[in-house]
Amino acid sequence: MFDLTGKRALVTGGSAGIGLGMARGLAKAGADVVLWGRGQARLDSAAADLAQHGTGRVGTRSVDVSDEDAVRDGVASVVAELGGLDVVVVNAGVGAGLAKFVESSTEAYRKVLATNLDGAYFTLREAAAELVRQGTGGSVIVTSSLGALQGAARNQAYAMTKAGVLALANGCAVELASEGVRVNSVLPGWIATDMTDGLQHWEAFTKNVISRVPLGRWGTPEDFEGIAVYLASDASRFQTGTSTLIDGGYSLF
Repeated sequence: MFDLTGKRALVTGGSAGIGLGMARGLAKAGADVVLWGRGQARLDSAAADLAQHGTGRVGTRSVDVSDEDAVRDGVASVVAELGGLDVVVVNAGVGAGLAKFVESSTEAYRKVLATNLDGAYFTLREAAAELVRQGTGGSVIVTSSLGALQGAARNQAYAMTKAGVLALANGCAVELASEGVRVNSVLPGWIATDMTDGLQHWEAFTKNVISRVPLGRWGTPEDFEGIAVYLASDASRFQTGTSTLIDGGYSLF
């Protein structure tokens, strides 16, 4: 039920963090995986990581998802390389940096919107067009955030993009269901990645925030391997338009 052998997957923002964790899960389950990122060195390292865990093909491409033409060309390249698409993980994202809202900059706001919101829109649109053209269905996994649901002080721009991609995913889930394309969202809580590196070393944050996580720790990219496999596989074949929190119980406590 969880076997992904022969499935062809694209993971954006796949060179590190949650994206790499999801990609690793897909590779372990037998999928062919193409990773997108901006730095080729990190992509090469991630590809080597996947090659150790899976038996499928692994490819990489440097793509700036905020560039519409780059996304369109990138999807065409993946389809040509793998012979089609079955699974798309819309994960690429950047942080805006923590700042008091009244002191936040338009430059940072535009930057985070371009990657997190425009990039998700371009990627999902181009990938969905291919899935519909193929006529064989597929699974799209969108990375949102717990910040889309809870107040994210000093991080409003990032949170609003994650609320936006959640709405995007839900709308596509309804529209694309008749084509056999499922779209589900994953909402990470506090996860130890490059984006949260500064917070991980902040004693007051650990004491006041991470101490509230019922499972008692930061999440890790490895914690997203299973949910990616589940949502990509036939185990979730009647599931679309859902949002899965992966936060160690933080939102409940």
